[in-house]
Amino acid sequence: MFQTLYTYPNSFRANKVLVAAQYSGADVKVDAAFKLGETNASAAFLKKFPNGKVPAFEAKDGFLVSESNAIAYYVSNKELQGEDSKAAALVQQWVSFSDNEILPAACTWVFPCLGIIQFNKTETERAKEQIKKVMKLLDGHLLTKTFVVGERVTLADISLVCNLQSLYEQVLEPNFRKEFQNVNRWFTTMVNQPKVKKVLGDVKLCEKMAQFDAKKYQDLHGSADSKKKEKAPKAAAPKKETPKPKPALDEDGDAPMPKQTDPFEGELKGKMDLDAFKRCYSNEDTIKEAIPHFWANFDKEAYSIWICDYQESLKGKVSFQVSNLVGGFFQRLDKLNKNAFARMIVTEGEPKDYNIHGLFFWRTQKLAFELSPNWQVDYESYKWQKLDVDSAETKKLVELFFCGEEAVPPTYKGRKIIDESTLK
Repeated sequence: MFQTLYTYPNSFRANKVLVAAQYSGADVKVDAAFKLGETNASAAFLKKFPNGKVPAFEAKDGFLVSESNAIAYYVSNKELQGEDSKAAALVQQWVSFSDNEILPAACTWVFPCLGIIQFNKTETERAKEQIKKVMKLLDGHLLTKTFVVGERVTLADISLVCNLQSLYEQVLEPNFRKEFQNVNRWFTTMVNQPKVKKVLGDVKLCEKMAQFDAKKYQDLHGSADSKKKEKAPKAAAPKKETPKPKPALDEDGDAPMPKQTDPFEGELKGKMDLDAFKRCYSNEDTIKEAIPHFWANFDKEAYSIWICDYQESLKGKVSFQVSNLVGGFFQRLDKLNKNAFARMIVTEGEPKDYNIHGLFFWRTQKLAFELSPNWQVDYESYKWQKLDVDSAETKKLVELFFCGEEAVPPTYKGRKIIDESTLK
């Protein structure tokens, strides 16, 4: 008896499962009789999968699991999951990145072009900027890599290629994608892997960015709207209302995404003018002006100071690759910088023995990354310690990190400071 995958045709989520099965050799068959809206609404299906969503999976022994990433993991092998615990953690990091950072923006941008949802200019422009940001980050990561984690295809590559497919086919025209040559190389490598191609088919990169087509949207949704109007009583004049744009869909394409709230909404506002400090730091002498300004205005009731050290192995990396890790980390912290400031340094002990260290302060007493899942991809690669703001040691650390390569001496923990970056 084979293992059954319940899904509708051409589901990018189901494709992750099917590609993983190609690599692992798992015997997975799509239920040919499945009809969206009927099969998954039946009593028999809901008894197995109460949320009624697909893809859903039933193993030979009756084991049931839903959610595409969980199913893909179940049908995969050790090579796809990560060869050791560190590789496995990195695979999960990139799978989460793919679903949290790429997919919502991809749906918001591409779905209106396909007529699935109504077009909203503000949301689409925001989605485009998000895609640019994540493509830049991924491009830096792939600068010296063939695959995302390790030397072979993993679930990280599978998740990313499936979530990026619609972007490359519909909207990432040559002029848009030319900036991201490393991602382009990786993507074309992936879609031409025989096991990937067997599931995705021939993937053709778009030549012209798709646009919202009102007629296509009307063709898909207009008939239903017309039927509703026909059923309305003739005597009742319809109430005129300004039509509201439909919200972006969730990951399954059939429910609105929850409204995003400010992660710092529940934190103390504090008395510190963070923008004033950032202007002082950028424009004035660090020792004479910026540091005294910081301590004169720092609000320890609302703000806290943290130190961090990178924990993953940097063996085999060259200095620019290590610096790129910092740049990628900062790129992922959109909106955190409105309530935080950070200085990160790269140090070298023996030749090519690198590490990364950082000093952050932010408007919360908690570890700020825990306030939003959007900020949690990279932070666990660091060891974090909250500092006593009144201690002499903290004052020394603030001066050292604020000065960076201009510190006297330009060393940290006996290691030479060779690069520095600022989040402001």
